[in-house]
Order: sequence, then structure tokens, then C-alpha cells
Amino acid sequence: MVSSEVVPYAKTGGLADVVGALAIEFATLGHDVIVLLPCYSQVKSLGFQMTDYVRLSVPTSHGLVEADIRELAVSSSRVMESGRLRVFVVRHDPSFDRPGLYQEAGEDYPDNCARFVLFCRAVMELLVHFGEKDGWEADLLHVHDWQSALCAVYLRSIYQPHAFLGKVRTVLTIHNLGYQGLFPAEQFALTGLSPQLFTPAGLEFYGAVNLLKGGILFADLLTTVSPTYSREIQTAEFGCGLDGVIRARKHVLHGIVNGIDAETWDPSKDPFLPAPYSLSDMSGKARCKTALQRELGLRQQKVPLLGVIARLTSQKGIDLVLEVIPELLELRVQVAILGTGDAQYEEQLCQWADRYAGRIALRNVFDEELAHRIEAGADLFIMPSRYEPCGLSQLYSLRYGTVPVVRKTGGLADTVVNYTPRSFKDSRVTGFSFTDTNAASLLTCILLALSVYQKKSDWGRIVKAGMEQDLSWARSAETYIRLFEEVLGTRSDEAS
Repeated sequence: MVSSEVVPYAKTGGLADVVGALAIEFATLGHDVIVLLPCYSQVKSLGFQMTDYVRLSVPTSHGLVEADIRELAVSSSRVMESGRLRVFVVRHDPSFDRPGLYQEAGEDYPDNCARFVLFCRAVMELLVHFGEKDGWEADLLHVHDWQSALCAVYLRSIYQPHAFLGKVRTVLTIHNLGYQGLFPAEQFALTGLSPQLFTPAGLEFYGAVNLLKGGILFADLLTTVSPTYSREIQTAEFGCGLDGVIRARKHVLHGIVNGIDAETWDPSKDPFLPAPYSLSDMSGKARCKTALQRELGLRQQKVPLLGVIARLTSQKGIDLVLEVIPELLELRVQVAILGTGDAQYEEQLCQWADRYAGRIALRNVFDEELAHRIEAGADLFIMPSRYEPCGLSQLYSLRYGTVPVVRKTGGLADTVVNYTPRSFKDSRVTGFSFTDTNAASLLTCILLALSVYQKKSDWGRIVKAGMEQDLSWARSAETYIRLFEEVLGTRSDEAS
């Protein structure tokens, strides 16, 4: 498994959570897993035990570059003793020993192409070393997003002749198609690939280099993080210019919904909550709400509390939230918002929070512990994303008995069962969703949710249905493994 970030070693977003969790689940299922990531300063600062493994001479456009491969201690007690999970980092301090993973002060590093070309070439050299020196031959290479997509290209081009790599199959998981690894045409030479691959049928993309496109074209199997998102990215609206490329490969594209860490996100034993609770005893949730109101300076009232935890960007629909706030203030509700993002949205939300202190609370920071308390203390969770490949917050909300109100897109459409008379009668409802991307639709959906909230028995049924969902990574990991077996040709006819 090759990724630019992996929890608990390096993280900027959900990519790290997914790769870290999947690696553990694959090992738990009995597979031998090696995880590879760059050795950032963030990795070194966390103090994990690090052991020298090998020094490699990595081919680059400027000649051979020395990179140290080091093995990190595995942090998960679930697989530590089995030895089935190993984690290695590629250490090249001129490339990776920096304050950020991809950017600094909001600006991308100008040499990102060279940095991740080096990382991918080092991974390929390490795979050769594993086979030649350790007798460990990979069956499958699972790469994630643009930062490691070149590995799939290298495997079918420069490294195809290597005896230990000829039978390896590749899987590319697209976590967010909006990030593609686009670089000026002159940087194609950094990849070391044949100029014949810099065409519209290859890695060329409107005159630029597109590393993710290379992975999409060369991987044996493509996955993304929800079934609906896998369909959406085949359209012009969500395809980010690659919809035609993806449609051409739709026969190998699969959508698999992400899971959550069910041990970290468990209201019955969450150390960040003032009181535990579970389906068998929900009394602690009311105490969590009261404590959250006190912590955020909200009035101690028995009114619906709406939670928002998100990057404050238009992609997350924060502009829609801002539009409906005046209408919400006409009702007896409170709003708790946690997140950072675009300055214009931060400023507007600060103004609302100052003007209506006690009814609206904004915490303009990243605070993981407070995120847990908002998930537990809120009654409704608002998530009006314009697009959402999978989303995790709505899964946390279901787990914590906080009913999500979402826009019907991507993973939100796949994980939240909308309230209708029929779905409610069948006890399948887990939340409320709307389709059109406008404030009126969001407000209508919230008003419907609030009307049901007043009927405590009906609301309790929705909460129960959400908390009963299997949101663990185990189910997702088993789906991945079935696809891996198919692409490797190892599944029996009976299993197929």
C-alpha cells in the first residue's frame, strides 16, 4: 500500500485515516501488508521507533539519488504481534523534511512533482529489493491518489522487465478526483518516462502533466470511496475533466464506502465525552448536550442543537448554511460550528456568532476532541456538501445518535437513508437528505427534520436505526479483498 499520508504517522485529511485503517484490517484478515510513505518531518517528530533498513540508489532525471528506507514501529496492538503489517518510510530530507506535507502557508511546494516522482521511483526500487534480497514478492500494489499514481505507470513501463514485478497487479483508489497532480509540461521529463506517454492518450492533459490520469490509465483496477461517487465522476459535472477517461475504464471501476474506526468513535467509551451512552442507555447523550452548551457558551435550553463540523468552503456548502441562518434564528434552535477555511466564510460566521451569542457558537480551529463532543451533543448534524466522495462526519453522526441532514451526493447518498413515509414505516430511515444545491432546499430539509424531532418516539426510531448501522472498516476491507482476488485471478468459481 503506497500513500502520501497514513495515520498515525502523517496526516492532513481523510486519506490518511482510510489507508491506516485499511492496512490494519487487511492484516487482521490474514494478509501480509507493507505500507510505504515519505519520511516527513511530521513523521520524525512523533517519536516512533525507526530502524534503518536499506539505502537505495534511486534513478531520477538528474542521475542517481540516495534515499534511506527505514522501518517504523507498528502502533496497532491488533496486528503488532502477528508481524503481518510492516510500515516503511522513504527518507530523503531535501524532499520531505519540511513543515508541511504538500504546502506551506497555503502555497503548494513548487517542486511537488519532483518530490513525488522520487517517492514513487523509490517505492519501485524497494519492491525490486524486497524480491531480490528478502524473497518477499508483492502480489498487489495498492496506490492512493495522484501522489502515488505513478507507481502504476512505472510498473507497466520502466519496471515491466523485472522478474519480481511482472505478475504484480495494481489498484488505484481515487479519494477525491479534484486533486490530480497537475504540473507544467516541461516537468514531464522529471518522471523518466518515454516521451511517447506524453500524449492525450497518456499523461498529457490540456498541455499539462496529469499524474492521476496516468494511474487511471495504467492501473488494473480502479476504486473510489462510494458507489454514487463512482458514477458521478463519469459525468462532466463531477469528472473534473477526466470523465471521458474514467468512462473508458468504467468496466474496472468500483465504489466502496469508507468505514470508521469503531474503537475511536464509540460513544459508550469515548474519553472525550463528559458522559458515555449507548442504545441500551441513551441518558448520557442528554448530559453531553448540556455540557456542550456550557462549553460553547450556548444557553442552557432544551431546544434542538444543530452541529456543523467542516472545512469552511463552498464545496462543503458553508455558503448555504450562512444563507439559512437568518431563517433558523426565527426558530428556537441553536447552532454549533467547528472548522476553518475561506476567510470570507470565517468572517461572516464570526459576525453571526458575535451578534447572536448564546444561540450560535463558532470555534474557528481544528480541535479533534471538540469534534467528538459536538457529534455527541448535537441533535442534528448539517452537511450540505456540493460534492462529497464519501464523507466521514455523517458516519460519526450515525454512530453517535445525531441525525444527519445531508445533500444527496456521493457517499452521503449511499450512507444516509432519507426520511419518507415508506422508509419510515420500514424503520430504515437514518436521516434527511435534499437534492438541489440551494439554500431553500437545505432549509426545507432542516424544517422537516425539526418537525419530526418534536415527535420523540419517531425521532427515537431514526436515532436507533442510525446507531444500529455496521459502519466498521471490516465490511469495506472484505469488499476490497474480494476485488483484489478477482484482479489476481485467485478467487474460486464457487467464490465468484
